Amino acid sequence: MNNKAVVVLAMLWVGVGCAETQQPAGRARDTRRIEPAPPPAAVEVKDSLKTAAREQLTAALVDRDALIRMHAVEAVKEAMGSGGRDQILAAFLDSQAPVRFVAAMAAGDLRLEPALPLLRRAMNSDKDSHVQIAAIFALHRMGDTRYSSGLEEALKSPDPEVRSNSAVALGRLGEKSAIKILRPVLRDPNAETRLQAAEAIWRLGDEEGLKYLVAASLSGHPAHKIVAIMGLAGPRDRRVIEHVRAGLDSEYIEVALVACRALGMLGSDEAYMLAANATRSSEWQQRHLAALALGAIGRADSQDRLEPLLRDPELDVRVAAATAILLLR
Repeated sequence: MNNKAVVVLAMLWVGVGCAETQQPAGRARDTRRIEPAPPPAAVEVKDSLKTAAREQLTAALVDRDALIRMHAVEAVKEAMGSGGRDQILAAFLDSQAPVRFVAAMAAGDLRLEPALPLLRRAMNSDKDSHVQIAAIFALHRMGDTRYSSGLEEALKSPDPEVRSNSAVALGRLGEKSAIKILRPVLRDPNAETRLQAAEAIWRLGDEEGLKYLVAASLSGHPAHKIVAIMGLAGPRDRRVIEHVRAGLDSEYIEVALVACRALGMLGSDEAYMLAANATRSSEWQQRHLAALALGAIGRADSQDRLEPLLRDPELDVRVAAATAILLLR
């Protein structure tokens, strides 16, 4: 598996990097007013459903498909946090570099100190540039800044995927001093790298990144809209809610479902019924995005919509549903 698989994570999961974005598969849709969300029902998430969700993620972590393993590691981080420490640490030993990349990023996000020996070993022996970027990020997050200059160096790589992932890492570090390093990347020849730099700059609190993402969210390229909308919502700043809401009007249901998810990240369930209805779509990509949107919204009463997706014929949909179920409150 090559690193172009990372684009799927960027578009459909949480955005850890972006190779060459692809056009969503959806057809033109009716963009009339979305059905209003009913009031949330006061229910508890069934323990049996949570158990089934955890079992689904455990199985996905050892799937033959490295892309599924990538998604499973990211799902464990999102849904289980430090409770998924052992699964994340095990992924450092994966034979495929993209899985090790996601594991190292997860360890950094969660500040998993037991990962420190594995991260230092990655710096010394893992030859994959993406894994090294993630290791630098994670080590910096846990106080070891000896390698941090490597992220700035990676922004000069001839490989746009390396530049993109370095921009992502710099944004997630939370160091405002990185803004001046990232601003020139807004002129990068690669559109996806520019998007990742804009997201990073906005995550660091600079409105130059916000302006770039707003423009991209209105552009004609649906895949760029997807990345931009998720980037807008990433810092959970509700000032962007109108820009995110505009994505609901897209003719592509994939874009609208990502906007629904982003609204959930901002604390709004206004597009709940869009996601709830899409769980029955004939397109697996749309069921997948619907599950992620319901997880971001977090309404416990969506469990009945998500439970059938744990038996979906597509494993990626099952992983997304399991993640969402564990995020319900």
